[in-house]
Amino acid sequence: MSSSSGRRGQYRRPRHHNHRPLQIDDDHDHDHDRLLSPPSSSSSATTATVPSSNPATGMRRNSRWVSKNRRAHGFKPKPEVGCLNSLDSQLGSLSIAEKVNEKQEKEEEEEEEERTSEGVDGVFSRLEELQLGTQEPELSEELLRINDQLQEDELLAMESIYGDNAFNLDRHKGLRSFQIHIHVEAPGEIVLTAKLNLSGDRKTKNDSSDDFSYSFKVRHLPPIILTCLLPKSYPSHLPPYFTISVKWLDSSRISYLCSKLDSIWMEQPEQEVIYQWVEWLHSFSLSHLGFDKEIMLGPYGIRHAGDRRAVSGIVSLDVDIPSMKTYNDERHHENFRNNLHECCICFTEYAGTEFIRLPCQHFFCFKCMKTFSEMHVKEGTISKLQCPDAKCGGMVPPPFLKRLLGDEEYEHWESIMLQKTLESMFDVANCPRCETPCIEDEDQHAQCSKCFFSFCTICRERRHVGIACMTPELKLRILQERQSSSQLQDGQRRREREMINEILSVKEILRDAKQCPSCKMAISRSEGCNKMVCNNCGNYFCYNCNQSIDGYDHFRNGMCDLFPQQMIQEWQERINPRQVLGQIQAEHAGHGLPCPSCRQFNAKVDNNNHMFCWACQNHFCYLCKQIVRRSSQHFGPKGCKQHTVG
Repeated sequence: MSSSSGRRGQYRRPRHHNHRPLQIDDDHDHDHDRLLSPPSSSSSATTATVPSSNPATGMRRNSRWVSKNRRAHGFKPKPEVGCLNSLDSQLGSLSIAEKVNEKQEKEEEEEEEERTSEGVDGVFSRLEELQLGTQEPELSEELLRINDQLQEDELLAMESIYGDNAFNLDRHKGLRSFQIHIHVEAPGEIVLTAKLNLSGDRKTKNDSSDDFSYSFKVRHLPPIILTCLLPKSYPSHLPPYFTISVKWLDSSRISYLCSKLDSIWMEQPEQEVIYQWVEWLHSFSLSHLGFDKEIMLGPYGIRHAGDRRAVSGIVSLDVDIPSMKTYNDERHHENFRNNLHECCICFTEYAGTEFIRLPCQHFFCFKCMKTFSEMHVKEGTISKLQCPDAKCGGMVPPPFLKRLLGDEEYEHWESIMLQKTLESMFDVANCPRCETPCIEDEDQHAQCSKCFFSFCTICRERRHVGIACMTPELKLRILQERQSSSQLQDGQRRREREMINEILSVKEILRDAKQCPSCKMAISRSEGCNKMVCNNCGNYFCYNCNQSIDGYDHFRNGMCDLFPQQMIQEWQERINPRQVLGQIQAEHAGHGLPCPSCRQFNAKVDNNNHMFCWACQNHFCYLCKQIVRRSSQHFGPKGCKQHTVG
């Protein structure tokens, strides 16, 4: 081990040369020849060290990145007057502004091509650049074997800890590679804000707080993807080559995260560091960027010549905002399915997979929703197929009903739905012969498309042009007279008798009922207030004036009484005589107590401490002023005395 440590000290390089991103100075006033010249070996702060084995390749690589960075900084040589004149003569009507716009569009196309190519291959190309820009030390076979074993143990531990979020990738040119999806820990909901004026204009720099912005809240952010390429000298000498990919951060902010990972390695060199990197990104990346409560998306349309290890996934507001919302909804649904929840109907706890989650975000167990749906379909009250939550009222969509109902029940629901839809249409009438829906014309006539019977939609008799409809009373009298005729056959007499019974039934129903102003269904009130609801269409209307209403404002305005006066008188006549006596005693009593429940005054009768409130019908104790549930338990040797003087 002594020779190993000696070799280790011999080939150790300064920390600031080990791992540097490819970047250039931001100064725009460099000379053009200086920008294209190969970098010197001493300028480690601006370019990576090029291996001496192939200097030509290093020169071409560095000049290529310099060219991209020049374009990113917007470096444009100033045209001379003569050059402008030659352009005018060659391009004719093409203006200088149009030329600049074409150049900007070309740069945007190049940015889009570069962004779309940043897949796995793009990440590994960046890692390869970092590897070529760093000279690895020569290590002994024993130290290489120790590093390889430490790398294998570390990656195995990461897979055991993070499970499906950790991926052991194929070896890349003999080096181990590893990728992990880090879900950021956020306290509660996070507000994401996007400035709408930063999506296209590169020249406008407006820092005013009055900019148009769009904000939305999420609980889950797309993961931070950390991809590592482990050199053979890790962890003894060099840190892992890595890239950080984030879909909701620009490359300048991701560069801050890269710098923090560098500092973590500097604090504990020669040790396994991937776990510390992942935990820091998971717990402290948002606070490190100042995003404790709000995350600002963008800016868009600006190229950053920063750390090559920072891979930004932002595209545009039209793409990023729906993508963030979709990911948040998917994670929220996944977490719901993996946890236990209590049904608000049966109060039983089930797994999330056993629940039906409605579009209104209320959820109920599958058994309760199935029973609820089958009950209303069987009774024909499909208008009540709403969210069972009392304050919601959202309808249950057909795809949910198809899951809850069987094939026969679902077909029955469809037929009822079609029937009620046709009944709600004022220009549709059923054929009196075959009950086929028919379209009514302007003259209130219709012709059946099935049996071709032409009829009047008012009286449902044969079409009679220019003749008034027969009244129900006249029709009833004619049918009753025809019953005594001997010329009628038995079948005709039976059909007319059924028509007579139907007319009499309708007449009796309409005598004590009102028709719904929406679907004309006859509704009779047995008791209660004048606010009625139609079980057929769900419409609310006033039973007194037969007008459609919404809530109780109709009765508060004094237009109609909520309860009929006759019903109020009946209630007053049925008041409990004991309640009336208690009220009279309270008005003339010398001493007593207010009820602890309704605060109405009650008189104490004789020496009995067991009080009975005349207003709310509750029992309470005169001594301790508490509600009495059971007299035998409250009064006794261990409780209050039931009888005392005074």
